[in-house]
Order: sequence, then C-alpha cells, then structure tokens
Amino acid sequence: MSADATGGSPGADDAAAPATGPRPLATRTYALLLVVLGAVGFGGALWLAIERILKLQDPDRVTSCSINLFLDCGVAMESWQGSLLGFPNPFIGVAAFPVVITTGVVLLTGARLPRWYHLWLLGGTVLGQLLVFFLMWTSFYVLVALCPACMVVWTAMWPLLWFQVVRAVQEGDLRVGDGLRRIVVGNRGVILVIGYVVAVAWLLVAVGAALVASF
Repeated sequence: MSADATGGSPGADDAAAPATGPRPLATRTYALLLVVLGAVGFGGALWLAIERILKLQDPDRVTSCSINLFLDCGVAMESWQGSLLGFPNPFIGVAAFPVVITTGVVLLTGARLPRWYHLWLLGGTVLGQLLVFFLMWTSFYVLVALCPACMVVWTAMWPLLWFQVVRAVQEGDLRVGDGLRRIVVGNRGVILVIGYVVAVAWLLVAVGAALVASF
C-alpha cells in the first residue's frame, strides 16, 4: 500500500517507516505512553513531596513508604543526596512530569510539535535519568537502603526515556544510520525489557542479601 493510500505524506511516511522496515511506533501509542508514564512518575514524586513536607513538620513521623530498616524512604529523604539542588528532589518531578503528561495530551489531539520541542523534552528526560542513576547508586552503595516511592519514579523513567529515543530515531530527530534505526525501532520492546533486567540484576548484586534479610 502506498503512503498516499494511508492519508499521510509520502516523504514523511517513507522516511519514518519504509514498507520493508520495522513496524513504527504509532503517534497515538507514543502519546498514551507519555500520559501514563508521566502520571506514574508524577504520582511517585507527589507522594515523596508530601511525605517530605510532613516530615519537615514532624521530624519524628514515620513515612508511609517506610516498611522496615531496609525499605525506608526516610533515609533517602534526610540524606544530602535527597536535596541535590538545595530543595527536595521530588519537587523536580512534581514540576517536570506534568510537562510530559501535557505533551502526551497535546499529541493525542492530533497536534504536531516542532523538532526542537521533542529534543528539549528528550534532553530533560536524559538529565532526569542521569539523576535516577546517581540516586540508585547512592541507595545501593552509600545508604544501603531502598526508597519504595523513589522506585516508582525509577520504574517510570526508563520507558519514558527509551520511547522518546525510539520516536526521535524513527522520525529523524536523532540522525542515525538506517541499520541502527531498524534495530532501535524494530527491537524497542526487547531493548526495554533488557534495560529492566539489567536494573534488577544491578539491584540484586548490590543489595540482594540486604533485601532478603529485611523480610
């Protein structure tokens, strides 16, 4: 079937998803992912922000996301790593995730956003993922404790980043060779799962014994 028969622009469709190429990431699917993942991340960040405010009001309060000595949000909140910019890290998520959700909603209406906007959103997500990596390393090796609410945000960040990369490569916002584009777009689900497997393996190697002992 030709690009004209699908109602799209021949040049744009051919560049994004040639007939013999991998099945593209649909715009609607991408938009829904932004809304859902942004909502999950926002929920986790808001939970942490509220807990931090309540903790400041009552330093003796036990946070709702503190289960035992190992699964304890309070340890992360009270560390210097929990306020890297001079204020609690969760406030960053409370401000940033609504932008992701709004972007998804705008795309669901059929609107098209400029390339620079998608790249800026991707850049912000990369910075967010780097912060997550730092906080994971801190939790595993410095605090030796896990923050359940933080892990909600961590879980949402990886697919949020990855599907933005997939869209950017597919649409040509990130210019790569055709072979790499086919690998990224065609194997997006497999690579997503691999990312989670690596993260879980890292967690188990770093603090697996402490996690088992906490139960």
